[in-house]
Amino acid sequence: MKPRVQLVILSVMALIATTAYAGFEMTPAVQAELDKQKTVVATWVASPVIVNAVLEQNRRGPIAGMDNAKWKVTRRSDPVVTAFQNSSAGQLLKARLDESKGAISEAFLNAARGEKVAFVEKTTSYIHVGSSKFDVPFNSGNAWQGKAEFDESSQTYAIQISVPVLQEGKPIGALVVGVNLSYLEKVSKK
Repeated sequence: MKPRVQLVILSVMALIATTAYAGFEMTPAVQAELDKQKTVVATWVASPVIVNAVLEQNRRGPIAGMDNAKWKVTRRSDPVVTAFQNSSAGQLLKARLDESKGAISEAFLNAARGEKVAFVEKTTSYIHVGSSKFDVPFNSGNAWQGKAEFDESSQTYAIQISVPVLQEGKPIGALVVGVNLSYLEKVSKK
């Protein structure tokens, strides 16, 4: 595809994405639901399956030679990718996402260097060090909340939230989830 055509397509996609959630309003009801979801997700990271998976990944470290550029061209069907989904932590995240009945659109778990531990669907990036969604919970031990936006990896409009994975009260990783805007809009109309 020619660069000019790609630029036009990307511009149209950005306009559609902006328009689609431009009318989204952060109401007290929506914020209360996001706070509730942070509490729910904090229970997920207390699971021994999650904690042990992060500890094991912290012992191993990132995949040798894998960076965000290489990750972007790695196919979803590649065994490197499917291993993150098929792991016990990946299966637990999938079960929790399914139990959310559409409230959560994505979930991915990061280790201490920001690299992936597990996820439901392949993420846009392999390493999230340097992004607030990882840095805030990992460095402060506090939850983080983003803004409404189109999420490329889940192909949904969502607000990402993240919480630290703790061991003995200290962050060892972070779990990021996307809270679906469609779900939040329904909550705000109740």
